[in-house]
Amino acid sequence: MNAGALTAYLDRIGAGRPTVLDAPALAGLHRAHQTAVPFENLSIHLGEPISLDEGDLIAKIVTRRRGGFCYELNGAFALLLEALGAQVSRLAARVHGEGGLGPPFDHLALVVRLPDGSGPWLADVGFGANSSYPLRYDSRDGQDDPGGRFSLADAVGGDVQVARDGEPQYLLEQRERMLADFVPTCWWQQTSPDSHFTSSTICSRLTGEGRISLSDRTLIRTSNGVRTERELGTDGEVLAAYRDNFGIMLDRVPAVARGRLPGPHPDGVRSDGS
Repeated sequence: MNAGALTAYLDRIGAGRPTVLDAPALAGLHRAHQTAVPFENLSIHLGEPISLDEGDLIAKIVTRRRGGFCYELNGAFALLLEALGAQVSRLAARVHGEGGLGPPFDHLALVVRLPDGSGPWLADVGFGANSSYPLRYDSRDGQDDPGGRFSLADAVGGDVQVARDGEPQYLLEQRERMLADFVPTCWWQQTSPDSHFTSSTICSRLTGEGRISLSDRTLIRTSNGVRTERELGTDGEVLAAYRDNFGIMLDRVPAVARGRLPGPHPDGVRSDGS
């Protein structure tokens, strides 16, 4: 990432360049990313192929000011942190769902070591409703966060189990991967009728008071623990909601293919946006 792209990325998330990339600076970038860049699967329902090429990630998230799902969001965030001097490992995870664990490479998360040698930190800006701040990757104690109480536990085979409020979220491998390793499962997530991402649309981001999500035509706000829902009737209302709440400018409403039934989303945001 060149200097111009780095400046543009920081502007995209409303953050200044940290003088030193230490733990507080990482925490600020982590929260700023989730506040500015939505978790969304709209490309699938707009017929836009999803590319994990590094240049394409920056073009979509920074230049076009869109969001994405885990491969895109954490893939781009890794590039930002590396440009600021961090050492970033890309790790694969299997997400816990109603039917058990998802497939290998179901999720991408990051382990970050900072230039001053501190860390490691589990950074994840691509799991929807998740921790607002990075988690200590080497701690096995409970960690309190605005998003809940998180814990990491050693699992069979050397994996790490990540839980939120006692509920398992995903099983994380410790082997470092390349972004290209996620391409086959990324394609499966975009195309398979068995993928939850093909069954409904979701666009969701963190706010100062909670979270705002647009799930199909339902606009959901959670503010200081109070949840409200509003059904949007016309296409114009839906397009305005994407524009006003997520900064996403569309010329048509993303359409789910007929015959697909809505289901819970992996990556931490259910199809109802919670």
